[in-house]
Amino acid sequence: MILAILLALAAPAEGDKVLQQFHFGTGEALDLHIHYRTWGTPGLPAVLLLHGTTGSGAQFAGPGFAGALFEVGQPLDARKHFIIAPDGIGHGRSSKPSDGMHAHFPHYDYDDMVAAQHGLLLQLGIKHLQLVIGTSMGGMHAWVWGEKYPGFMDALLPLASAPVQIAGRNRIMRTMVMDSIRHDQAYDDGDYQQQPAGLRAALDVILLMGSSPMRWQADYPTREKADAFYEEWMKRRLPDYDANDVLYAFDASRNYDPSAALEKIAVPLTAVNSADDTINPPELGILERDIKRVPQGEFVLIPASAKTYGHGTHTHPEFWKQDLEKLLQRAAHKQ
Repeated sequence: MILAILLALAAPAEGDKVLQQFHFGTGEALDLHIHYRTWGTPGLPAVLLLHGTTGSGAQFAGPGFAGALFEVGQPLDARKHFIIAPDGIGHGRSSKPSDGMHAHFPHYDYDDMVAAQHGLLLQLGIKHLQLVIGTSMGGMHAWVWGEKYPGFMDALLPLASAPVQIAGRNRIMRTMVMDSIRHDQAYDDGDYQQQPAGLRAALDVILLMGSSPMRWQADYPTREKADAFYEEWMKRRLPDYDANDVLYAFDASRNYDPSAALEKIAVPLTAVNSADDTINPPELGILERDIKRVPQGEFVLIPASAKTYGHGTHTHPEFWKQDLEKLLQRAAHKQ
């Protein structure tokens, strides 16, 4: 009986909403389909859960995430919260280039994605959130939420992200992903008949971006194990990716830069990064510097170890669940 209850809490309901004639920052408009997953009951304190680049809300549905946060007695107990995890524009089962428009799909950006998330919430009858929590790209969206809709939520938990424009090695890695696709002759300006070979090169960069040297050395300590991991990873992932979808997803970060308005974030915020994150390396000192401009901001750095997952530590709540609990307590005391 207890197991049945736990499984029910971990399994999301799913739905779709249409944002009619949604206007993009480019000036284009179309009827935008947004797919979403929910845990809990509408009317309870609402939590918006945002995924990373090329991901979807499905990544939160497993026991490692939903089981760790949404079960009875956990910080986001689904008996006491209504949790919404949308698939962002261009991702998952929401409207995306590979649905048919290919490279004629509007070139969305993070502001468009956040506006669509807001529109979805309004259609669901949600006018206030207890929490916005985001991983990687979703973490960057959380920073945008804090500035664009400062009174809409009680707290923000951006994971594996930074509140500055994407530059330096981060930008170069993203350019490598995009150039691997668009410089492939088979890409044909996005009108390819089969996936261009450059998509595989793009996934190589994506794999390295999220990697952890200590974890990989511990998990794959021999040539044979390392080779087997890479072969299996590519075999499993490559068929699920589309070149236009990947290109658009990375291009969406082109004008992200919330750094000018950090003082506008009016609610408690805890930013969590991991020390072995290749995308947001701690030696840059960005968050230590900029968190001071967030009126109620705190920064947590998870130490690197053979147990952390590099950038991907964001989807393992055991490393930051206690920071979520402290954040919720801070937000409750402010009310």
